[in-house]
Amino acid sequence: MGGLGVRWTLHGDGKTPAPGAVVRPDERLTWPRTFGLGAQHVVAMFGASFVAPVLMGLDPNLAIMMSGVATVIFLLATRGRVPSYLGCSLSFVGVAATIRASGGTSATVTGAVLVVGAALFLVGLLVQRFGARIIHAAMPPVVTGAVVMLIGFNLAPVTASTYWPQDQWTALLVMLFTGLAVVCLRGFFSRIAIFLGLVFGYVLSWVLDLVFGKIHSPAGGGDAVDHWRLDLSGVAHADWIGLPSFHAPAFEWSAILVALPVVIALVAENAGHVKAVGEMTGDSLDDKLGTAISADGAASMLSTAVGGPPNTTYSENIGVMAATRVYSTAAYWAAACFALLFGLCPKFGAVVAAIPGGVLGGITVILYGMIGLLGAQIWLNAKVDLRNPLNLVPAAAGIIIGVGGVSLKISDNFEIGGIALGTLVVITGYHTLRAFAPAHLKTQEPLLDSGTSAYDEKEAAGPKPGSGGQG
Repeated sequence: MGGLGVRWTLHGDGKTPAPGAVVRPDERLTWPRTFGLGAQHVVAMFGASFVAPVLMGLDPNLAIMMSGVATVIFLLATRGRVPSYLGCSLSFVGVAATIRASGGTSATVTGAVLVVGAALFLVGLLVQRFGARIIHAAMPPVVTGAVVMLIGFNLAPVTASTYWPQDQWTALLVMLFTGLAVVCLRGFFSRIAIFLGLVFGYVLSWVLDLVFGKIHSPAGGGDAVDHWRLDLSGVAHADWIGLPSFHAPAFEWSAILVALPVVIALVAENAGHVKAVGEMTGDSLDDKLGTAISADGAASMLSTAVGGPPNTTYSENIGVMAATRVYSTAAYWAAACFALLFGLCPKFGAVVAAIPGGVLGGITVILYGMIGLLGAQIWLNAKVDLRNPLNLVPAAAGIIIGVGGVSLKISDNFEIGGIALGTLVVITGYHTLRAFAPAHLKTQEPLLDSGTSAYDEKEAAGPKPGSGGQG
């Protein structure tokens, strides 16, 4: 069982690590402390991972249950070397909104995302075979940053037209509170700022209903009607114990093309997680990068096959590990158990589904913007020179197409636009222009984007005599 990463040695006395000591992935504290840390990891991703399925129109109970299953798959695949909790990916929220806007159903959404999971799985296999270089051959930092940026900013109309109008004053106050929480809180609490913003908005909506009664505003992006800000009727009727609702995926080419570009964001997320964990633990995890990407793809395929959302690694859990210096994978097994238990409680899912639209408006203003600006962070970390037209032109064109929802009609039955067209323009535009660009525009060597495993300088210079290549 040790080969699967499910055997741990007790760290010291199992109670309080020495100052500056690190609890390694193959170590653990006492089981009560380990389960406490597991619960902390689940709470840390409440804000993003529970909001994502609601924004995608999927069952939050099934989402949290499958996040537990996905975490188990990931831990087994990486043999306990890469501590991680896999939660619902926010990168697909814009994709789901686009698919639904064109008449797609939940089955269409999960079908498209299942294909993305399969593509991610194949990318992981390629990375295992050829190393991290293959990522940069197709997706240099200028491309990765632009795609992540257009995916995030493409979500702006969802906030502006669907959530914010439902209760603009609640949205404004929630936005301000969440912003203050992100900036002013310290340690663990800063990592759950989104969750705290949700709690604040929940309570605020309840108080406003008590004081002012119903609000007259658009409900769910529809016509303006009188309605309660916080409607808990579904919570009262929900059972305490029960299975979430499952459904089979449906496949449509138009939806699949919209979703496929998110593969780039998922590769960046997984690569960043593996690199960050490696730096914190002091272990080189480059050899596990491909395995981690494939495991994420396999877990997402399983989740979407039964009607759940896709999954990815979460930066919130990186923050918890950095704050506690406990990297024990036993804590993540505990987190997976908690997630499975939450998934079997429909009443819990009903509470999540009852989040008021105005609250989501305030949260998503910050959340969607942060997703988009991660693209800019990739550029900064990789020192991408946007004064170079080779970088500037494809990125500028692709971002405007993706954010503005520009479309290209190929035939009467086929049209590509938004995220899909923007991504296509960035990738093909960059590589095409690079093929024809003069030499002086290509002098800057492509750098690795944030989180992607660094090149081994020795390997870059060529393998030593008698040594094997990376395989």
